[in-house]
Amino acid sequence: MNSLKIKRGNFLFTSESVNEGHPDKICDQISDAILDACLSVDPESKVACEVCAKNNYIFILGEITTKAKVDYIQVARDVLKYIGYDNEAKGLDYKTAKIEIHIDEQSPDIAQCVHENKPLESIGAGDQGIMFGYATDETESFMPLTHYYATLLGKRLTEVRKLGILPYLGPDGKTQITIEYKNKGSYGGYMEPLRVHTVLISTQHLENVKHEQLQADLMEHVVKYVIPSKFLDKDTCYYLNPSGKFVIGGPLADAGLTGRKIICDTYGGWGAHGGGAFSGKDSSKVDRSAAYYLRYIAKSLVANKFCRRVLVQASYSIGIPDPISLNVNTYGTVSTGYTDYDLEQIILRNFNLRPGCIIEELKLKRPIFSKTSSYGHFGRDDKAFTWEQIKDLKHEQNVLKN
Repeated sequence: MNSLKIKRGNFLFTSESVNEGHPDKICDQISDAILDACLSVDPESKVACEVCAKNNYIFILGEITTKAKVDYIQVARDVLKYIGYDNEAKGLDYKTAKIEIHIDEQSPDIAQCVHENKPLESIGAGDQGIMFGYATDETESFMPLTHYYATLLGKRLTEVRKLGILPYLGPDGKTQITIEYKNKGSYGGYMEPLRVHTVLISTQHLENVKHEQLQADLMEHVVKYVIPSKFLDKDTCYYLNPSGKFVIGGPLADAGLTGRKIICDTYGGWGAHGGGAFSGKDSSKVDRSAAYYLRYIAKSLVANKFCRRVLVQASYSIGIPDPISLNVNTYGTVSTGYTDYDLEQIILRNFNLRPGCIIEELKLKRPIFSKTSSYGHFGRDDKAFTWEQIKDLKHEQNVLKN
């Protein structure tokens, strides 16, 4: 395709997002709403809650140990109502949905090696695994520009529906942004975003809406509202509901499952991902808490100008407090006079990567996780998201390096 021809030295990168009515996101939101319902009564709750959805059925599965008395069915219905699933024709109805509960308590084998009767510093990781944190100075939120705009487009789709600007839209929808970057230095180092190459939106709608009207409305009320004109030019490609029809949506069109949108939840394909999902897990699960903490670390390194972009990896073993490994990759953007090894030492001097300490520092026993379950866990301007704070590391500028 001619649209793929770009200047030598430039490259294209794409990120996607899904809005809160997507079947997988329905499940993420119910999982985190159940987690919050437990934590609001019992901050020591241990929760691993999975949800799946198909047609007008919701299945809630997992292991939960809590002193809270939670009406899981009502929590699920409240989430569906908030999203806007109030008619089976939309793909789901909060009033008539059939909801099944299959919940056991946490395995005592896990409890005894992870958290039972242990001081803060000795709390072990809730599972083995690898986690990543990423940050870049492309945006003020230290998030990749492709992910930033894809997510904002999805959020705007929901806003224009709920505010009545485009009341004929349905809850289900997906967005995708492709940006043309210019390499500065070696490939994979610092990249300058030049222009939006392609905008793709697929959104559920009522049967009687004309395709031309839908496209015009999406352009005016969503695309132009979100993306600054400086990034749009005469060559930008727009695919607005390219299938031509998207009336059947939600779990009626596609089954949903907790944890199946982990790239949308993180960095839109930039950096790396360890594979562990976030939603429905309390913070003793390092899949969630360590990933949040590594974002905090990565963002602090970039904000303190030690590098322009960075990927930080850590790995853990179940029951062991200290991480097994730590790796820093600045893609060649490390500031003059430093190395990636130096940044690893800065991390070790300034951050405590033990799970119990992460939970304490980031205050992860609060019922704040429903907010994270749609439109990304990172890059959000919300004081509840403690992992988005920036640690002052200026004192490290004068530390002598070996």
